[in-house]
Amino acid sequence: MNLTKEDKILEVKNLCTSFFTDEGEVKAVDGVDLSIEKGKTLGIVGESGSGKSITSLSILRLLQEPAGRIKEGEVIFKGEDLVKKTKKQMREIRGNNISMIFQEPMTSLNPTLTCGEQIAESIRIHQKLNKKKAWAKAVDMLKLVGIPSPEKRAKQYPFELSGGMRQRVMIAISLACNPELLIADEPTTALDVTIQAQILELIKNLQKELGTSLMIITHDLGVVAEMCDKVAVMYCGKVVEYADVKTIFTNPKHPYTIGLLNSVPKHDEDVEGDLSIIPGSVPNPFHLPEGCRFAPRCPHAKEICLTKLPHLEETFDGDKVRCWIHSEEWEKQGKAVNAHE
Repeated sequence: MNLTKEDKILEVKNLCTSFFTDEGEVKAVDGVDLSIEKGKTLGIVGESGSGKSITSLSILRLLQEPAGRIKEGEVIFKGEDLVKKTKKQMREIRGNNISMIFQEPMTSLNPTLTCGEQIAESIRIHQKLNKKKAWAKAVDMLKLVGIPSPEKRAKQYPFELSGGMRQRVMIAISLACNPELLIADEPTTALDVTIQAQILELIKNLQKELGTSLMIITHDLGVVAEMCDKVAVMYCGKVVEYADVKTIFTNPKHPYTIGLLNSVPKHDEDVEGDLSIIPGSVPNPFHLPEGCRFAPRCPHAKEICLTKLPHLEETFDGDKVRCWIHSEEWEKQGKAVNAHE
């Protein structure tokens, strides 16, 4: 089903973000296309260095310029291109229309301000409330995210709270102005398993209650299965597969996606020997492969994979995959080899 512009709250088109160093250019995000429907959840998954977090920072224009900058592409939010916005306009959008939960609350929260002050600051800036009303709403937000004794906790500093509590404060800050889009970058990485489950359940419930669209960035496929409607799998700065969450788990098409799924331990199966792994390592970002970036690690790679970069193409069932296996070129090459033999 093709979505209209009205159905999409965010549409990223051909996003290219690079970092410029003394050694050369690093193409951290290279031609990314994705979209999020209103009230839905998109998961971005991939191993470290795949470009997940840089994609989110590019959307919010939080790159450290001039070393890192968007070279090309569009980030269409509610019909307007954020790439063309001024810094002042972006400051008005961040925290108000689009908010972000960062992966490590201890380094994201200001240690010199109480938790209540940090929530109230965002409310005063964006909703133009006076100090008293902003503080009252800050306490209400702490209560909303399940923090006991919110009046007391609002007066405490981040170091006085546990990791789970600090993450709840981050969520309270990000949701204080009722954003239409929430970006969560590895929101449970630093937390133990029990707290992780609580935080994910909290985000899910708040999303339903407030009608917020969600982009969740993670390397945890369990989080993807629990939270997401659609999934974008990234590798070396590119989306290699883009599909419905059920399809990703029941009928993955890209060899990298299959490798990720096979490497996850199965708790309901007795498997002898070592866990399945993806052989090799991620390519050097200064010397990327000429063809498919996964080809050096792919068990199915042919000559075309090593020499020609595939496009992200729609398959027969409406999903998208960047792989020669699912193209006419692959079939032609196979027929040519068989004819030669």
